[in-house]
Amino acid sequence: MARTTTSSLDIRSALRGAISATVLAAIVLLPSFTLHLERAGARTTIVPNWPTLAWGCLAVFIVQLLRPFLLPKLPTVKLPSLPSFEPGQHRALVLAVLVAAVVWPFFGGRNSIDIATLTLIYVMLGLGLNIVVGFAGLLDLGFVGFYATGAYTFALLYHWAGWSFWQALPFTGAMSALFGFLLGFPVLRLRGDYLAIVTLGFGEIIRLLLVNLVGLTGGPDGIAGLPKPTVFGLPMTRNPAVEGGTTFHQFFGLEFNTMHVIIFLYLMALLLACVTLYISNRLIRMPIGRSWEALREDEIACRSLGLNPMKIKLSAFTLGAMFAGFGGAFFAARQGIVNPESFTFIESALILAIVVLGGMGSQLGVIVAAIVLTVLPELAREFSQYRMLIFGLVMIVMMVWRPQGLLPMKRHQVEVPQ
Repeated sequence: MARTTTSSLDIRSALRGAISATVLAAIVLLPSFTLHLERAGARTTIVPNWPTLAWGCLAVFIVQLLRPFLLPKLPTVKLPSLPSFEPGQHRALVLAVLVAAVVWPFFGGRNSIDIATLTLIYVMLGLGLNIVVGFAGLLDLGFVGFYATGAYTFALLYHWAGWSFWQALPFTGAMSALFGFLLGFPVLRLRGDYLAIVTLGFGEIIRLLLVNLVGLTGGPDGIAGLPKPTVFGLPMTRNPAVEGGTTFHQFFGLEFNTMHVIIFLYLMALLLACVTLYISNRLIRMPIGRSWEALREDEIACRSLGLNPMKIKLSAFTLGAMFAGFGGAFFAARQGIVNPESFTFIESALILAIVVLGGMGSQLGVIVAAIVLTVLPELAREFSQYRMLIFGLVMIVMMVWRPQGLLPMKRHQVEVPQ
């Protein structure tokens, strides 16, 4: 009798969950896949597609109804773990990968090199946010604000003062770090959802300022005509920017080829990503890195150890913002134009997804997730209208079957021999 009662309660609970999920699915599917706008001359009509909504809701209802009964019987998904290497083997492997990454663009196509360059930018941003979210445990939804600060710092320094990329690069990191330091003060007492809301507001404030300060930032149109980075002062253009100047190709007696610029930008992005990885990797082995981990695990215990949470939070925000500023400056130089549409909340969500999908605190996981989330949409452009839906489904599946991420962080440990 007791077993029958428990079974009926499980069925009722599953039925309630299935109905709730179906209602939410109908709300999401209605504007996206059911109601289509069709324009005929000056008139725009709404054409509904009810069968799509019905089949989608039916699928959600069946899956959610059967999920509590089938999920315990499903085998757990165990992703293969990385093999352990000796220190010498690890260095040799890293060196081999680095050499392959340097040599590859000389044999790759233009589109693939462009995608790889964009991927490396997201690797930089992911590693920067990993300091804040993965190491210090501070949920930041406004990281794109620091990204925009670095990009617009370079654009403004060039537009108003005529500075080159290399002259402006240190100031882009410093300005973004300053913004991160200033943002850290109001959120010293906040954690969790409240911290996420404040940082989300910071990102939107930065974007709205860029839109409305028309006289300074160019408003919605942004700032165009930004120069590409030079090679020791030699521009990689067909003709010199000033009369009597010398270009890179003229100096070395080469024939001008646009692929040279593409390869150079890729190698620059690779260098910046490697520097970011090296610095963050060294930081987590220093006392400041241990302090971030202590703050993430338990702030009260962190205080009891004599650590100052205020300084720890400020250092995490400042260093993470600095790397975002460098990435923003390179993005602006690569694109040649910056405008507020490049720094929306979707960018913050994508960078956070890279950290969560790869495994919070895992640097290798962040790199793999950046490659996956950047390359796969480019390979499936015919499904571009379903990009965000597929993206959301992937995140849900990961949270259910692999909540720790693709490559979770391994804690350093020492075993005492018996």
